[in-house]
Amino acid sequence: MNDSEQRPPARPVPSPGPGPATGRGRAVPPLPRGPLLLVVVVVSLLFGAWGLWTGLRGGGGAGMDAGARIAALEQEVTTLTRSDQISREANLKLQGTLAERDEEIAALRADVAFYERFVGATAQRRGLTVHELRLVPGTGSVWHYTATLTQNLNRDAASEGELTLVVEGTRDGRLEQLEWDDLRQNEDAAASPYSFRFFQQVQGDIVLPQGFTPTRVTVRLQPRGGRAVEQSFAWSEATGRSAADA
Repeated sequence: MNDSEQRPPARPVPSPGPGPATGRGRAVPPLPRGPLLLVVVVVSLLFGAWGLWTGLRGGGGAGMDAGARIAALEQEVTTLTRSDQISREANLKLQGTLAERDEEIAALRADVAFYERFVGATAQRRGLTVHELRLVPGTGSVWHYTATLTQNLNRDAASEGELTLVVEGTRDGRLEQLEWDDLRQNEDAAASPYSFRFFQQVQGDIVLPQGFTPTRVTVRLQPRGGRAVEQSFAWSEATGRSAADA
């Protein structure tokens, strides 16, 4: 038998097709387009959600920063308001102090003028006199008196003596005069002594009876070895008020 007769005919080898091949020579089918599009959409949504969350978080921090700034500004306004209030109070206190100093300066100038009038080289020579009488109300019917006595006629010798008061007025529609013993509510009341070279303030208390309306007060000075000196003042002049307010 010939070899051509005993061997079967060879099978034809198929030619490779146009599709893709693997390492082993098998073709891999392409992925469906629907699931791939779904994956892309899901990833996009995830990125969008992450961006939105980041933006909201950043906005919350900015809100917190704004709140802190507002709180700081409110605290600054409170501090400035308090500082302005303190400045105003200090200014008012300073104005009051300056007013008091002005009053003190005016009083000192009046004192200097008073001293110059009686002690200065050009002062007019005058004998014993009552320069001023002041009466200030006390408790109940008590009045405190201050009599300023002056003299510069004899500068080398002291003026010495005693002072008493007499008050004229009305009670129950009748004129009445209260002597020193009546005003002191004591029989044989001691007079107020004085002793000075140029001036002196003599002070004491008197008592007015109930229902008595004073109109005039007289200061009596009895120097040692000399004639008595009397000087009268209207009650309103000595007290700075009307007789009805006594």
